[in-house]
Amino acid sequence: MWCIPPKQDAAFVCAMEQVLDVYTRPHDPLRPVVCMDESTKQCVKETRAPEPAAPGRPARFDAEYERNGVAHLLLHYAPLENWRRVDVREDHVATTWAEGVRRLVEEDFPEAERITLVMDNLRTHAGASLYKAFPAPQARRLLRKLEFVFTPRHGSWLNMAECEFSALDRQCLDRRLEDTDAVEREVAAWTERRNGSGKPAKWQFTTEDARVKLHALYPSISD
Repeated sequence: MWCIPPKQDAAFVCAMEQVLDVYTRPHDPLRPVVCMDESTKQCVKETRAPEPAAPGRPARFDAEYERNGVAHLLLHYAPLENWRRVDVREDHVATTWAEGVRRLVEEDFPEAERITLVMDNLRTHAGASLYKAFPAPQARRLLRKLEFVFTPRHGSWLNMAECEFSALDRQCLDRRLEDTDAVEREVAAWTERRNGSGKPAKWQFTTEDARVKLHALYPSISD
């Protein structure tokens, strides 16, 4: 969803330009940029066995189904490395987010000097969540290797992780999956395939573009 804030919103343009500046940084393996976002997938069970596809006839499913919980997805995406990891969990509490960040620092990019983490302003997306999940020395050690950059309110479209979720929804999740285990298996296969193909992303929308196309959002300065 493309959502634009009211006109002359200094807070929006300040946060937007910070994100856009991050996207212009040259590739540096020691200082990777990682975009993070969360989503959900409703799990459903079939109430009647579906009929498989046959020559001249597509697969058929009954319109009725049984709700079977919700899978929570946390996606970490490094666009210049063409790398992503999707964690499928039963919940999305603060400690779940914190564990994903710990893996990012200690397992995914252990050699990085600093990781820039682009994400939206959910309450759980904060250093305090690390202190809820880990002893203080470990939480502080993780935070020293992180730079948080937040998309503005009404500006989640600035997060490249949303583009990855769009691809995930279209290529993998746009069908019935009966439980969290099934979601996890399918997402793992999608992630492996996508990490092994394609090219690094190239963000096209720049600060200069924003100042022209979204000029109404910038405060008017009187002499």
